[in-house]
Amino acid sequence: MHITLNGSPRDCATAITIAQLLQEAGYGDRRVAVELNHEIVPRSLHVSQILHEGDQVEIVHAIGGG
Repeated sequence: MHITLNGSPRDCATAITIAQLLQEAGYGDRRVAVELNHEIVPRSLHVSQILHEGDQVEIVHAIGGG
C-alpha cells in the first residue's frame, strides 16, 4: 500500500495502524502529534486508526533545547 509520510511517498503493509507506522518509522514511544489527511488524530486512537491507500500522514515531534 502507498501512503505519503511527512511529504514523501512510503510503501507499507495493508491494514497498518498509526501506532504500527510510528514503530516502523522509528518514532517508537516518542511523544508525537499525528495528522491524518489534514486532521489531528488523538493519541488514544493511534492503536485503532487504520491507514488506507493514498493517506497523507504528518508526524511532528518536539525537540527540546535550551
